[in-house]
Amino acid sequence: MILRTIATACLFALPAVAALAQDADITGDAAKGEKVFRKCMACHAVGADAANKVGPELNGIIGREAAAVAEFEYSDALVAKAGEGLVWTPESLAAFLEKPRDYVKGTKMSFAGLRKEDERADVIAYLAQFDAEGGQGS
Repeated sequence: MILRTIATACLFALPAVAALAQDADITGDAAKGEKVFRKCMACHAVGADAANKVGPELNGIIGREAAAVAEFEYSDALVAKAGEGLVWTPESLAAFLEKPRDYVKGTKMSFAGLRKEDERADVIAYLAQFDAEGGQGS
């Protein structure tokens, strides 16, 4: 009985704790991030109708394991990083967006990166709005 009570409490508490921790890490301005994301739209998409392009769709990227979008052929380098446990947190995504080819040597992403910290934070805040199905939660 005690184990059932603990398991039930964890079931309800963990998502709330994870959401609070994730929100604490996201400090950018989503409206500004939407404008910065225009640089990314030639290769990536978000939203209800998002589909893979040259790069994978990015719905629900925050908290997702790297190289996890179905039917997208990732570089061997990113697949290897995923095998090492890479998860796209706000911090890991910020490091990748700063210099993609330094963060994942051998990535297929040709974009040089976002050098300005505020632009990276803004794009991450924008992407964080989209759940895995492309719905905008906040």
